[in-house]
Amino acid sequence: MRIGVFTDSYRPYISGVVRSIDSFACELRKLGHKVYIFAPKYRGAPDELDVYRFLSVRPPTNQDFALAIPISGRLRSTIAKLKLDLIHTHSPFLMGQLGAHCARRAGIPLVFTYHTLYDQYVHYIPMMANFARWAVVHYTANYCNRADRIITPTSVVAKMIRNYGITTPITALPTGIDYQLFKGGDPNWLRKRYGIGQEERILLFVGRLGQEKNLDFLLHAVRLAKKKLPSQRLRLVLVAGGPEREHLERLAWELGLQDNVLFTGPLPPGEVAHCYKGADLFTFPSCTETQGLVLLEAMAAGLPPVAVGVNGVLDMVASDSDGLLVGLDLEEFSSAIAELLTDERQRLKLSRGASRKAAAYSTANMAQRLLALYEEVTAERGAGR
Repeated sequence: MRIGVFTDSYRPYISGVVRSIDSFACELRKLGHKVYIFAPKYRGAPDELDVYRFLSVRPPTNQDFALAIPISGRLRSTIAKLKLDLIHTHSPFLMGQLGAHCARRAGIPLVFTYHTLYDQYVHYIPMMANFARWAVVHYTANYCNRADRIITPTSVVAKMIRNYGITTPITALPTGIDYQLFKGGDPNWLRKRYGIGQEERILLFVGRLGQEKNLDFLLHAVRLAKKKLPSQRLRLVLVAGGPEREHLERLAWELGLQDNVLFTGPLPPGEVAHCYKGADLFTFPSCTETQGLVLLEAMAAGLPPVAVGVNGVLDMVASDSDGLLVGLDLEEFSSAIAELLTDERQRLKLSRGASRKAAAYSTANMAQRLLALYEEVTAERGAGR
């Protein structure tokens, strides 16, 4: 097949969406299919085969991210030359709208992955939060109903967005992980690289330093866990970059955690694998995830998560089997951390369960499922559905 991928988020920017696009594209290409990516242009980013870049601007609220200007005089001829069988969009906004327009004009199927619960990001416009939430739900539902198929990373999210008035068929299909990469990290790398003592217990977070990740909650929970474990020294390692870093650094000082919190900034996948392998627990406070790809990566390394059990996280973690799920409550979250750091038998049991579960989510397995979905959608379009 010849697949066009349209996205507002792509390398060198790092996110779960970008990892999803790259992992699926890599596996589909291994299977002999052609994948062409249409994405924003970043200054200094190298030219890549089969990646088509659009002029972009940097939003004032996030200078690391580029917003594409979805206009190109060569796009029509490019699409015609590529002879695409299907277009897959990963945003309902700028590049997503362009992808939908191209699919309609070419008479080919449109598939859309609903990566993000957009209505849960309205904290970025607090003066109009209620209206913004309604507008985003209405907008995304209209976009979804123009597509031939919607993909959600989990069945929980599929049920949620069905209530938005979406009538297009929805398929739950998680993003896969490079299981061997994350299983095979170096357990000593993290302590050596950052001078963390052998006596310290490492709590790990991997993701983005944004308001939606609920990291204020995590810092407060670590402070409480510290009090519950006076004989243990805790170190929270945040492998992430993002706009909230300065705020979180200040909060760590205010809470007396300046010696207990380490900000590494973003790291390449191989080094992230070492971080997973060298930590004792994965701590995940986010309440906005459609999947939480980093949960599976941590689990592949045998790192059991303590997570807030909402939205897509509910499909990824089975409490008391491969991790612990708790409510959005500081006492519960800190108690779960303390429980697993004092009960080694329980922690090892969850570690084994986490590794077993993650093995089923390999990129190869998920790509085969995506390809079957593409073929089904293409056949339905050919049959006139």
